[in-house]
Amino acid sequence: MIAFHQRYLSGVLLLLVSFAMHIHADPFEIRDIRIEGLQRVSAGTVFASLPLSVGDIADDQVIRDATRALFRTGYFSDVVMARDGGVLVVGLGERPAVTEINLEGNKAIETDQLLSALRDNGLAEGQIFREVILEGMTQELQRQYVAQGRYGAIVETDVQQLPRNRVAINIDIDEGDVAKIRHINIVGNKAFTEEALLEQFEQRKTGWLSWIKSDDKYAREKLSGDIETLESWYLDRGYLQFEVESTQVSISPEKDSVFITINLSEGDVFTVDAVELSGELKIPERQVRGLVILREGMVFSQGLMTASSEYITKRLGNEGYTFAEVNGYPELDVEEKTAKITYVVKPGMRAYVRRVEFRGNTKTANTVLRREMRQMEGGSANNALIEHSKLRLERLGFFKQVEVENIPVSGTNDQIDVIYTVEEQPSGSVGASLGFAQGTGLILGANLSENNFMGTGKQVGVGLNRSRYQTSLNFSYTEPYFTVDGISVGYSVFGRETNYDEINVASFSTNSYGASVNWGYPVSEVERIGFGFGYENLSLRTGSYASSEIAEFVAQNGTDFDTLNFNVNWVRSTLNRGIFATRGTSQRLGIDFAIPGSGLEYYKMTYSTQYLRGLTRTLTLKLRADLGYGESYGDTTQLPFFKNFYGGGFGSVRGFKRNTLGPQDTPPQSSSGAYFDDPDPIGGNIQVEFGAEVIFPVPFLKDQRSVQPALFFDVGNIFNSKCGATQENCFKPEVGELRYSVGVGATWLSGFGPITFSLAKPFNRGAFDETEVFQFSLGNQF
Repeated sequence: MIAFHQRYLSGVLLLLVSFAMHIHADPFEIRDIRIEGLQRVSAGTVFASLPLSVGDIADDQVIRDATRALFRTGYFSDVVMARDGGVLVVGLGERPAVTEINLEGNKAIETDQLLSALRDNGLAEGQIFREVILEGMTQELQRQYVAQGRYGAIVETDVQQLPRNRVAINIDIDEGDVAKIRHINIVGNKAFTEEALLEQFEQRKTGWLSWIKSDDKYAREKLSGDIETLESWYLDRGYLQFEVESTQVSISPEKDSVFITINLSEGDVFTVDAVELSGELKIPERQVRGLVILREGMVFSQGLMTASSEYITKRLGNEGYTFAEVNGYPELDVEEKTAKITYVVKPGMRAYVRRVEFRGNTKTANTVLRREMRQMEGGSANNALIEHSKLRLERLGFFKQVEVENIPVSGTNDQIDVIYTVEEQPSGSVGASLGFAQGTGLILGANLSENNFMGTGKQVGVGLNRSRYQTSLNFSYTEPYFTVDGISVGYSVFGRETNYDEINVASFSTNSYGASVNWGYPVSEVERIGFGFGYENLSLRTGSYASSEIAEFVAQNGTDFDTLNFNVNWVRSTLNRGIFATRGTSQRLGIDFAIPGSGLEYYKMTYSTQYLRGLTRTLTLKLRADLGYGESYGDTTQLPFFKNFYGGGFGSVRGFKRNTLGPQDTPPQSSSGAYFDDPDPIGGNIQVEFGAEVIFPVPFLKDQRSVQPALFFDVGNIFNSKCGATQENCFKPEVGELRYSVGVGATWLSGFGPITFSLAKPFNRGAFDETEVFQFSLGNQF
């Protein structure tokens, strides 16, 4: 015990001994109670804990009970009682208070986690110090390190005495190294090789990649998980009598190596000879049996039996039986090596949704989330609608993650609260902008571009931007729920001055301004049809040495155009997220049609699609296609070259410089036949582009939700159905003229915009194609 406590208690004892009558004398009436020795604890706390008061008769039993009561408070290390005439004197030795807790040397277990564990067990700053708790926590901490395979870990504690009955606790930890697995031996396996079984384990013996994977570091929890995986492996293959008989873990004298031996008994393979249903089905038996995928004649599988139970449970949940329980039980016939599976269905009460709540939406208004709900308050709980509502929230693109939980309402057995917890993520950019992208150079401007404007779910864009090739002023506004049933409306106005020569395109520039209005109508939960009207005034300027293609177009059609456009599009998307999707498909078919009688008469059709599916738990395959076709009609002789498709760079064929794929213009010639300039890309009226990606997680990165890296294969080109006689690099669609590239790329959705890069190796390069191995973009709108 701390020294000054002992000195204090000795003083109290001397004082009490000096009293005329000891407490163990005859009973007496308490006329007053005097407390001695308090420093931090209030007298009120002491009196509230004493089971006696003035006027009571004090005898030995009463005094013993009072002493125990004060000890039980935990505030005191010593309690001494004596009598001074009719006064009961209570001498107390307070336990010291913990002023600070210092942790040194811990890395494997975080400081906050350790302090939280200490606090939960009654040892924290400001609390009373109990040495027994400190000793118990020291031993528990040692056990935790042993469970992690750190057998050499040492935990030392030091209690430092401070003035005013306070202490500082110093915990010094030497974690040591995790013991490495040198060998795993499986005994008793006959049907499968040891190598095949060890492939299922998370832990492995030390190998040449272990320094990266850290899979050779022993941990008790991981070994338990590996044994469960081994059991599931056998149960999924019909070995219903499989058993792990024993597990031995041996440690080297140096405590740095672990040797594991697993003894098992396989038993026989069992097949299913009957499937029965019991309990209250609530839905037709035929439908229930249709959900059972483990059927008669099949080799028993624990996984298939569990999956069947889950399918039936979800089906009942769709009928409102949220608390339904469905369990499969195998009944073995050891002689015949068969099993009868009985599914016991306990539907419980039909549940109703009392309330739908949202948490974590610090920016987005509740109304934006609530209008995506398909599970209504007061209605019968439907698991399919609850999950579909979650999916609709994920598709908004406003949230990194969406979780849903069904909470039973206390005091009822037929009501739940549905809680959606979201984590916000950037959905645009606001304020002054600074960016850089290859092909456009430095981008300066003041802008607001937000898909979730002020948390309302409305899309607003307004800005003045200037780059090497373009000066623009624009405003756009889209209300996704113009009506309650999901009809959207959008407006936009713009003014643009563009010099295409600065972005690897033929030498010309345009000045344009215009406006448009668009509507969208939901056809189903995953489909929309949209249409709109627009007006554009465009003035075309050409250089002194305009190419023959540009000069010909100007001669036939002029340089100033007033065009009215009509557009219609169809969109279908089952993607699981609005940004960085990993599952599902999307398709978009659009037609942009210049109305007859306009300054230009043309049409453009585009089709784009994506398909994503999981290859493994962490790998995703993404396939895409972008196709386009444009043509003129009426008095316009050809598709305006400034409406052409362009290829190369991000969103096209990476590894080829932006906009450089496809047809080139034909510069004018001097009298000697020499060109005044080099050919430049002029685009074409046919776009053919495909891509395949394998999306993978970033090693050692905890939060994968804002970064999406991928290995990619891009293929495509820009073609023209009306190539000029002298035009370079111009082809009609032809497989042999497709350009290819392979590489790796990534996009990081940062707080000020996406950062994208790629490293690519181009193939089948043409004489006029320009390549870039490294491409990047910083600060552009996603």
